[in-house]
This record gives sequence, C-alpha cells and structure tokens, in this order.
Amino acid sequence: MKKLLDRTHQPNSREAQTVTLESEEGFTSILGDAKHHEIQSFKDPEQKALDAATIALLGNQADDGHWRYDLEADATIPSEYVMLQRFFGRSDRERERRIGNYLERRQQNNGSWSLYHGGPGDISATVKAYFCMKLMGRSEDELLMVKARQWIRANGGAESVNVFTRITLAIFGQLPWRTVPAMPVEIMFLPSWWFFSLSKVSYWSRCVIVPLLVIFAKKPTVKLSEHEGIQELFLTDPAKLRNLDGFRNDSIVKNFFIGLDRILKLLEPLVPRFVRNRALSLAERWMREHTKGSGGIGAIYPAIANAAMALRLLGAVDDDPDFVRQMKAIEDLLLDGEKETYCQPCVSPIWDTCLSLSALSEGGAPNNHPAVQSAVEWLFDNQIFVGGDWQEKTKGLEPGGWAFQYENDKYPDVDDTGMVLMALLRAGAHEKTAKKKRLHQALNWVLGMQNPDGSWGAFDVGNNCSYLNNIPFADHGALVDPGTADLTARCIELLAMLGHKKESPAIQRAMEFLKSDQEEDGSWYGRWGVNYIYGTWSVLAALGVVGEDMAKPYVRKAVRWLEDHQNSDGGWGESCNSYDDSDLNGCGVSTASQTAWAMLGLMASGEYRSKSVERGADYLIRTQNAHGEWDEEEYTGTGFPKVFYLRYHGYSKYFPVWALAIYRRNRCGLKTRQEEIIEKGPIDLGPLNFANLTT
Repeated sequence: MKKLLDRTHQPNSREAQTVTLESEEGFTSILGDAKHHEIQSFKDPEQKALDAATIALLGNQADDGHWRYDLEADATIPSEYVMLQRFFGRSDRERERRIGNYLERRQQNNGSWSLYHGGPGDISATVKAYFCMKLMGRSEDELLMVKARQWIRANGGAESVNVFTRITLAIFGQLPWRTVPAMPVEIMFLPSWWFFSLSKVSYWSRCVIVPLLVIFAKKPTVKLSEHEGIQELFLTDPAKLRNLDGFRNDSIVKNFFIGLDRILKLLEPLVPRFVRNRALSLAERWMREHTKGSGGIGAIYPAIANAAMALRLLGAVDDDPDFVRQMKAIEDLLLDGEKETYCQPCVSPIWDTCLSLSALSEGGAPNNHPAVQSAVEWLFDNQIFVGGDWQEKTKGLEPGGWAFQYENDKYPDVDDTGMVLMALLRAGAHEKTAKKKRLHQALNWVLGMQNPDGSWGAFDVGNNCSYLNNIPFADHGALVDPGTADLTARCIELLAMLGHKKESPAIQRAMEFLKSDQEEDGSWYGRWGVNYIYGTWSVLAALGVVGEDMAKPYVRKAVRWLEDHQNSDGGWGESCNSYDDSDLNGCGVSTASQTAWAMLGLMASGEYRSKSVERGADYLIRTQNAHGEWDEEEYTGTGFPKVFYLRYHGYSKYFPVWALAIYRRNRCGLKTRQEEIIEKGPIDLGPLNFANLTT
C-alpha cells in the first residue's frame, strides 16, 4: 500500500554497492541495494537466507535512514474513520469504497469481524463495521449485512457492545446518552492525591479521557436518516435502555464504582453552569497544550479523533491550528491502496528503526556502513528533550528518551528508549564523544523511570492503581500502566550491556521482580507482544547478558517451556487467544516473528547448538519467500490484551534477520555484537542516577 505520511519515504535508491560486512572466515555477508544487487557465492543455506533477508531489509530503509512499516489493527478504526467524517459532515466516496473493500475482506464466514487474524468474532468490532457499512450506503439486505446482523443478534445484540462503542452509538443517536458511564468533566478539578485523577491513569487513557469529558458534557447527537440507523441490531428497544452496567455478585470494588456511576448521573444536572464551564475550559487548555506538533494528541487515533470532535464542540472552526493538526494527523494514518484503504492506530517508526538497526548490526553491518550511520543519526534527531506528563511523579528527572511515533514529545516510553539505546550501542555510538552526553541523558531517564517494586512500566512511574480498572468506563481493563516483565527485562539487558552487574541495586530489584512474576510453567507474560513467547524471550535475553547462572532451576524451567512449545514444523507460534485462555499459552500456528523470539531466547540461555534452535532456523529458511522476507498475517503485537491487538508488518522483516544472524554467529564460533561490547568492559557515559526519583 502507498504510504502517505509526510515523513515516510520510499525505499532508498542508493547506487548498487557491494559491502563485506564481516571478514571472519565463515561469516561473510555480501550486501547491496535491494533492487540491483545480485547475490553470489553463498556458502550455506543459513548465509543465503540471512543475506537475502538483509538485502530486503536495506531496501525498505528510507533515504533519511529510518524504517517505518505498516501497523494494522482490527476493523474498528477504519470504521470509526468513516463515522468521524460523518460527524464533521464530510465524505469521500472513493475512499469509503476502498474502506468498504477492506472491511468486506476482513469479515469472517460467520458474519462477524474479529480483533485479530483468525480470532473469534467481536461484538463491538462487528457492530461498528456494520454501522460503517450502512453510513456508506450499503443495503441491509446485502448478504454480508444479513450475516453480520444475524451474528450480532445471536451474540447479545448491539446493547452488548463495549463502552467506547456505546459512546459512538450515542453520538449518532443510536443509544441514549444515559447508557454511557458517567464521565463528568469536573474530573479536571481532582487533585493527584484523590483516589481517581488523571495522573493515576495511563498516558493513553489520559489522552482519550480528557476529550471524552468534553464530549460527554456536550452530549452531541448527529442526525441520521432512518435507513442509516442500526435499530435492527438491538434485542431491546434502545429507548428503553438505561443502566447497561449491572451490579456483580463477585466484586465489591466494581459494585462500588457502578453505584458511584449512578449517583454521578443523578447529580450531573445539578452542577452549576459556571463550574461546568470552568471545567470545560481546563479540559480545552489541557488538550491544546498536548496537541502541539504534527503527531496529534498522544499520536494515537482514538485520542486524536476524540480531540478533534471535542475541539469542534468547544467552538473550534476549520482553520483553528489545533483542529487542523488533529485532522491532518488522522489523514496521515491512512494507507490508501488501489483497491483498499485502512486507518492505522498509530505509526511505529522509532520502534521499527531501532529493531532494524539491531538486526543489521548483529548481521555484521560495520558501524561505518551508510545504512547504519544514517539510522543512527535519524534516531538521535528524534530524541526528546522536552518535559512530559511523566514528570509529575519524577520531580527532578530530566528528559532524554524516545517515543514510539514520529512526534509524541509528551510521551516518550521506556521500551523504545531501551531498545534504541541498545541499537545505538551495537552501532558504536558510545565511541563518539559527541554522542555520549545524549546517551547519558537517555540512560538517566530510563533509570529514573524505575518503579518502587523494581519493575519498569511503559510511560509513567508507579501507575499501578489496578482498582481503577473496575470503573465502568474502563471495561477494556487497561486504564493503568504497571510494570511488566518484558519492559523490566529490557532495562536489565540495557544496563548489562553497559557493563553493570547483577549486584547493582537497580538490577537487583528488577531481578527480584522478574522472579516473582514468572508463571508456574516457567514462562513470562508478554504485555506488549504475543504473549508468553514474547515475554519469555525478553527475560531470557536479559538473564543471558547480565551474568545470571543459566543452570538455575527457574531459568531451565523457562528454557524447557520454550522447547516444549515448539511446533512440529520447527517454528513457534502463539495466538492472541492465550490472553483469554491460559491453556493456550505458547500455542498457535508458527510465525516468523515468534520463531525468531523463541530462538533468541534459547540462544541467550546458551542453547545455541540445541536441536530446537536448529529446527527453528530450518523453519525460517524453508518459509522465506522469494523476496527474502516472510509472510505473516497473524497478529503478534499487543495494544490492550483481550481487546486490542496489532499486526506489525515489520516484525516478519527484521526479527528473523536478528535471529538468523545470532544463529549464524554462534555456528561460526563468533561472538554477537552485544557480547563484543560487553567484553570490552563497562561503558562510562558519566554519573548515573540509580536512585528512584519518584516523589
């Protein structure tokens, strides 16, 4: 699909070149331009596969040095895009036709739409897709509409949708606003010490909630023609619906919040107008302060779309600069193809670039290679040196991290920063005096983001008030950002790469967290990747470089878990279903990305000559396509477990390169690039702040 983002460029067009990446006998890789270079003189299948994959990876690099692959979610966001345009009275029939084609292709045989490839039907995604189709003029008598309608009614009707979908239906007059959980805009007044406040929820929740507070206060209703409505999807007359969030027998906390929700709805009409207006003013100020830059508020579609609607409801006209930025940010997320169009939830250039760079470096690319140098400079150009919301709990901590997207300065994240730093170290950035200060700032930022329990979360410190997930609004169960094993392991690996020992206080605390977080079967939960294969790889990678005794029982248990979950074809795979059913942990059709993770985890634990690793490498070699890449329709990325998943189109491009490179090095008796750096001794970037800065 054609990429439309301003900062997204076509693959480079460097003149054909031949570059020897490694001179060690038995590990020579000849690379050049993806379009013009002809592969020659391969010594074995592993090297041939690695070279072909590396050439393909280089061919996807933009001229300015970065990589950006498509990021795909489910049918929900393309559907919401069409609804958003209708909210603003806009319509692009040709684009709608292509979105319709995309939705039609994604529909399952039973009439539903799922959250990921091969997953079960999801009531909310299906209702939104059906509604979108009607807004685009599709007849309810079409076969795909009949099948969708039958499935929806057989699975509880449109009244069974989640809160976000309820809000959408209320905006378009398909549900009464009273069915939506209370979100009083007066939340803007709540201090950080209160049991609920904006500082207590995650970055993504903050960016979504504030605009929704405005929308809830204004309660807009877009008028539709009769044939555009979806009353036929309800089992109960929507006009008779009131409290869709019923009390539970199994949760006192949830029932407390449900009761509070009903009280707030009763009190809402009694709020003085001047109080309401003051709260709306605070919400508007917050949105405008957080919407600077080209990426839109939070640089994620739901927040951007909500902010655009909220600004319009507050009186913003078409040429209002903040409104214009939101609308452009939305358009930038669209991927227009000849036959199909879909809308991405966000973009992932920092993530794609640092992972591609690490894969290239481990594959043997020298630090002076043009592709490496340009990637390094691009990453440094996108380092963040402005403050953000994270500073509320880390007084005195200076910025220096990286975000996930092109521009999301308020919200750098630990995962990207850790991976970027390790990629830059592999590329030798620490050897340049001018770069040391930048690396030092980033590292200190990561250290300052450690949680009191030794873990790391993604965007905030101490964002672990799990009771908030019982709020009726939070039926997605992801209102907060607690520490996780995968992120904690990433930070341990980074510190170890710099030469810090497992006895250091920061690493010690993190190691204790990892041990306490291990599952009984030996695996680790993967919060940001699917699922236990991702988490287990992340932890084993950290343990392998920090100097842990890999013969310890808890480590061997993890190794055995990976070996036991290898598929008969030699690969590894795990469905997103494992987030719902623990019996499916580590189970699923083999994928290139998950096979690479498992191989990397096993090799990090010393199993680089094991039969399992050999079979994994053989799987990657056998399934590589003619373009040197791997086909992967499965979703192996996670937004919110159980409700939102991601297909990173780049995962099958760079992770197999990384795994095959490490495998090849081990087979040739060579150290990995990471091992070479550690062997040279500690890297001194300057005085570090190992003290937790949480106030």
